[in-house]
Amino acid sequence: MIFFLIAILVFVDNSFSQDWGIRDFILYPSTITQSEPVVTINPNDRNFIFSSANTIKFTPFFISEGIYISTNSGLTWAGTDTCYGEYINFHGGDPAIVITKNNRLILTHLGRSPFIGLYTHFSTDNGKTWSFQKQITDHDLDRASLASDIFPTSPYYGRTYAAWVRFAPPYPVFFSYSDDGGSTWSVPKQVNNPPQRNAGVDIAIDKNGNVYLVWALVSASSPFTEQFIGFAKSTNGGNSWRVTERAFPILGIQGLLTSKQNIRVNSYPRIAIDTTNSSYQGSIYIVTTVRNLSPAGNDPDIILYRSTDGGTTWQNGIRVNQDPLNNGKIQFFPAITVDTAGGINIIYYDDRNTTSDSTGVFLSRSTNGGNIFIDYPLSTKNFRPMAIGGLGQGYQGDLISVINTGNILIPIWMDNRTGIYQLWTARIEIDKLTNINYIAPTSYQLKLEQNYPNPFNSKTEIQFEIPSPAHVQLEVFNILGQPIIKLIDKELNAGKHSIEFNGDNLKSGIYFYRLKCGNKFLTKKMIHVK
Repeated sequence: MIFFLIAILVFVDNSFSQDWGIRDFILYPSTITQSEPVVTINPNDRNFIFSSANTIKFTPFFISEGIYISTNSGLTWAGTDTCYGEYINFHGGDPAIVITKNNRLILTHLGRSPFIGLYTHFSTDNGKTWSFQKQITDHDLDRASLASDIFPTSPYYGRTYAAWVRFAPPYPVFFSYSDDGGSTWSVPKQVNNPPQRNAGVDIAIDKNGNVYLVWALVSASSPFTEQFIGFAKSTNGGNSWRVTERAFPILGIQGLLTSKQNIRVNSYPRIAIDTTNSSYQGSIYIVTTVRNLSPAGNDPDIILYRSTDGGTTWQNGIRVNQDPLNNGKIQFFPAITVDTAGGINIIYYDDRNTTSDSTGVFLSRSTNGGNIFIDYPLSTKNFRPMAIGGLGQGYQGDLISVINTGNILIPIWMDNRTGIYQLWTARIEIDKLTNINYIAPTSYQLKLEQNYPNPFNSKTEIQFEIPSPAHVQLEVFNILGQPIIKLIDKELNAGKHSIEFNGDNLKSGIYFYRLKCGNKFLTKKMIHVK
């Protein structure tokens, strides 16, 4: 027996979707392609923000790192698309940046042949001029990450750390540090001896000077899908590390997004630590993109993992984006910052308000340690991402960034709505977020409604409601109790749902439909009349 089934699920979307006054703008208008923004803030002057990015010119080919400075908390920006630290013709992009306790700007980047490896420059005049390059390592490597210890309570106050993955078996994590503002660097040391290939290191420091590294463990062959998150902690300035090679499992999205013009994406983790005086002080947050592993659905979702014991144990993942589960919408490239009140702020690309070939940018914010998130759209226009030719299959940049200064959030992302990838940004006043009339979550119950119409001749609609996210089964039985067809068998979000059932191939008679949610069952009768 063949049944023709049309299923339409109707959800209540708790995200906010109307214009709430955000005004995004190009950070540094240019004819140069800009991608992969990074951003940091001066610990002694929270109005001073330093951003960088990959900057590419194709004719003639030239690659560098942008130097973009704001002295007024992101209201206006100035700078250049080129880091002028010599040798400028051999920069390879992939910048990482920090500002030290002494107001020194430090930038690392990859080198280009014959200068293979990781190189660094520093600036003592707010980015106007830069030191001659200093080699940290001659490894062929993945993008490095930087962090500077800006906490006077730390025994390593002022130390700056760099971490990266070496592109040679077994693809381990390496690190180096500088105690003199990037003038000299320690001999690089290997952090781990991984059981499988590593990729995508990020780094953070807490108020006690403890250093935390996080990375992805990926499959052995292309597209090197992320399978686990690795984690390491040093309590002695990097002299030794407590390494957890497989802290928790994920299923990442490394590869190409076919629906978005085959752009390249990844699930490299980003880390943030609550160094405020909030009730969540010391909490460690790791955010990444996951699909086909709960609490993510079968499309890419942003998932937050949390530790409240210094990384010894990790709580179950929390789904950050609040659009309906398994709705076919795609979220990717999360970036995270903890604001001065302890709020968690995560930005990411999100196509819930546009077509599958395009995307916008969203913010999700939590004020209770990640237990509840509320979503806000950031970009005023969606864009259709495209690969930047000549930079590797599907490349359009591999990350975006966000920083906090006082009451202001500064997100930075790449966007090609003008026909060329440029850095876009906005200034978000945190206290105004609490005054937005977003659609508040509704309390739901477990309900199974009578199908309508009933009796029915061809099509009938079945509506139900579930009180919390759960695995749901909706099945049709004949009068003998024999199963006829399973309409739903998957995870669903809390809320009201509806499915249309076409019974053209049913015989006339009495049938039953049963809803199973957890260990509870609800059943109703329906009548089919030819």
